[in-house]
Amino acid sequence: MDTPPAASLTLQGRPFGPSQFFVIAGPCVIESEELTLAIARELKAISQRLDLPLIFKASYDKANRTSLESYRGPGIVKGLEILARVGRETGLPLISDIHTPAQAAAAAEVLSVLQIPAFLCRQTDLLTAAAQTGKVINIKKGQFVAPADMAQAVAKVRATGNQQVWLTERGSSFGYNNLVVDMRGIPIMQGLGCPVVFDATHSVQLPGGLGQMSGGDRRFIAPLARAAVAAGADAVFLEVHPDPDQALCDGPNSLPLDRLEGLLGRLKALYALARQKD
Repeated sequence: MDTPPAASLTLQGRPFGPSQFFVIAGPCVIESEELTLAIARELKAISQRLDLPLIFKASYDKANRTSLESYRGPGIVKGLEILARVGRETGLPLISDIHTPAQAAAAAEVLSVLQIPAFLCRQTDLLTAAAQTGKVINIKKGQFVAPADMAQAVAKVRATGNQQVWLTERGSSFGYNNLVVDMRGIPIMQGLGCPVVFDATHSVQLPGGLGQMSGGDRRFIAPLARAAVAAGADAVFLEVHPDPDQALCDGPNSLPLDRLEGLLGRLKALYALARQKD
């Protein structure tokens, strides 16, 4: 069977897809309206300086936190209100996670892209509800799923008639409390006809590594991001924070915001080099 062509998408007048390197970036979770807007404004400025399409990401609810006591976010109602304001004031397209089919319609009123969390990438009802909104669907590959097996998740979305599917590589479980990245997964998933995003920050996560929360090692964000772009990734996903050590979620594997622009400049140049024909 012929591989379907990868979707070439335009969001708010800018291309997102295999013909144009792009970035998904933002804080792991909405901590406050003021901080979220401040980060979004800085990301907008970086995007303009680098002439690089960027989608703003922040979760309104982190329903898969390690501990019951962990901060989850403001919830869907308040969270979508904050994200809507981000969109109005910055013009950036928006992405966030949905966790249940019932969330899809409300999220689609605000978001340009609906994200399926890695732990839920096989949930048929969630995938089809998201797809039926007509929005772009970004499915994060489960840590427990082989790259080729993501064909089934893609098929569930496409069965609704929605062909706008992205896949995100975020590492695979390697023993306990550790992840590794197999860069072969990038071209394998691209072979499904989908742009592939590389999640450079969750790939350095140490799931449950701190007991009641996940750890991480941000030293490896930049080298893994460079390796993924060199391997052909269409985009990178980076969680950023002005002070990761004080972040309420995923601080150990978040990139300091003041290091983002330099890294993205290098990744943009590397993308152009990697796409040159032999």
